[in-house]
Amino acid sequence: MEESMKDSLLGALENVIDPELGIDIVNLGLVYNVDMDEDGVVNVEMTLTSMGCPMGPQIVEQVNTAVMELPEVKDVNVHIVWNPPWDKDMMSRYAKIALGVS
Repeated sequence: MEESMKDSLLGALENVIDPELGIDIVNLGLVYNVDMDEDGVVNVEMTLTSMGCPMGPQIVEQVNTAVMELPEVKDVNVHIVWNPPWDKDMMSRYAKIALGVS
């Protein structure tokens, strides 16, 4: 996959906001991997801030919607993983500043 396509996918995912924290899932460090095969099928490997996150299904739906807006994308598979577990150190500098986390 071309670097520009990966940037486009990550850009689309930055439109998905975690409703509890108000920050996008990319800056929160929730997206572990994103890839697209030659058939236009995108695989997103991501986690949630907690296993019991009540917003999980809503976030997955928003990921699907955001990625499908790219014309090159034919289908999306979202894989929720719990390894490695998410923690605040995975957040971008922007997210840490916005949330007041040091």
